[in-house]
Amino acid sequence: MTHDRQKRDFLKGALGLASACMGLTQLLPAARAQARPLELLNVSYDPTRELYAQYNPLFARYWKAKTGQDVFIRNSHGGSSKQARSVIDGVDADVVTLGLAPDVEALVTHGGLVKPGWESRLPDNASPYTSTIILVVRKGNPKGIEGWDDLVKPGVSVITPNPKTSAGARWNYLAAWEHARRKSGEAGARDFVERLYRNVPVLDSGARGSTITFAQRGVGDVLISWENDAFLARKEFGAGELEIVVPSLSVLCEPSVAVVDRNVDRKGTREVAEAYLKHLYSDEAQDLIARNYYRPIGAKAKAAYAAQFPALELFTIRDLGGWPEVDKAHFAERGIFDQIYVKQ
Repeated sequence: MTHDRQKRDFLKGALGLASACMGLTQLLPAARAQARPLELLNVSYDPTRELYAQYNPLFARYWKAKTGQDVFIRNSHGGSSKQARSVIDGVDADVVTLGLAPDVEALVTHGGLVKPGWESRLPDNASPYTSTIILVVRKGNPKGIEGWDDLVKPGVSVITPNPKTSAGARWNYLAAWEHARRKSGEAGARDFVERLYRNVPVLDSGARGSTITFAQRGVGDVLISWENDAFLARKEFGAGELEIVVPSLSVLCEPSVAVVDRNVDRKGTREVAEAYLKHLYSDEAQDLIARNYYRPIGAKAKAAYAAQFPALELFTIRDLGGWPEVDKAHFAERGIFDQIYVKQ
């Protein structure tokens, strides 16, 4: 091999190696960026504390196995409407998992934090689990509470949170309203809920606060409660201390989840935030959901846990005309709730 040939081959090899090194150098920042740990903030409503404390590490393991990236999830909890207001006011949520669709819709109309059409991005109108409203009484059921009608009797102290700040409180109100409306019409329903709220000694801002008021502070004869919170409270305080009363009619509660579009696009967390919510529909997450006493929507978990949930007639918000109509009539300023409560 001539000297010139050796020189050309050396230069060719050196250039190839340099090119390969440059390509590798260009890939390294992307690889480092992909592996850099991320943090998500999930702004949620009161009774999901236990659920997301267990779901977060489950999702983190799933994401690590899929992408090699660590993700850390922080949670914030409170009354659903109050939580929505906190995001509007600047809390930097990546996702919201709230108790009411209107609370997510508020993030669309106030500042464009969530893009319109959010409910169509995930199955079941972006509601990966459901619940209902039932009653909790003390050991032996001393006031003989059997259903909604007993809550308006004189001398019965009822614990329920404030519909202005709590998703659970709105569902509670609507379950009682529809029970009375079916028996006595609109006028009868209005009279019924007015008498019910006369029996409410305190309005906590969130559902978990009301559970604490009833179960820990010992206030009240009956608690109107999310089904999942009722079962968790009975588990914590003992079945002998608290008893569950299932009314014949209640409401199908459909909590809503959404990515906070404006925040995730600014923070660069969209991919993991979307995966976080999508994974709630997986079989392993649905099983976890059912173990926390939420009603799963996945067929496998539904079948496995069917015996866990009491049978009762459930109506939906659509049976009442949908959230825009219900909110305007009942919970807007000077709506029916304001009118009846100012009389208390």
